[in-house]
Amino acid sequence: MSKNVPALPGIEASGLPFSQVVEANGFVFLAGQVGNAPGVSGAVPGGIAAETRQMLDNVGRLLRAVGLDYGDVVKSTVYLRDFADFDAMNQVYREYFATEPPTRATVGVTALARDFRIEIEVIATR
Repeated sequence: MSKNVPALPGIEASGLPFSQVVEANGFVFLAGQVGNAPGVSGAVPGGIAAETRQMLDNVGRLLRAVGLDYGDVVKSTVYLRDFADFDAMNQVYREYFATEPPTRATVGVTALARDFRIEIEVIATR
């Protein structure tokens, strides 16, 4: 059985036709997160490192809103618009998942919504 997590403290509704967080059978699925500051539609300035850091901060906000943290993440999928950014993305990613990182796939894509460079979706467990 799954349930949408409808209202999260401190998390604005996106207005888009998907749930930010869904729980099912002890797993918590986060919708794709991008590198925008809360309440702002475009990417933060500063290039791929800044965008990756903001994206992972957004993941952390959602995880904390449901009582979890980065250590509860078991799987992530990163969508990267330019694989030349792979090393810079990994440097920032390691800051958030320094020990026992989750499994991960990194997928090269030709475009992301609103011209973001990177997006991530994660699965965590209780």
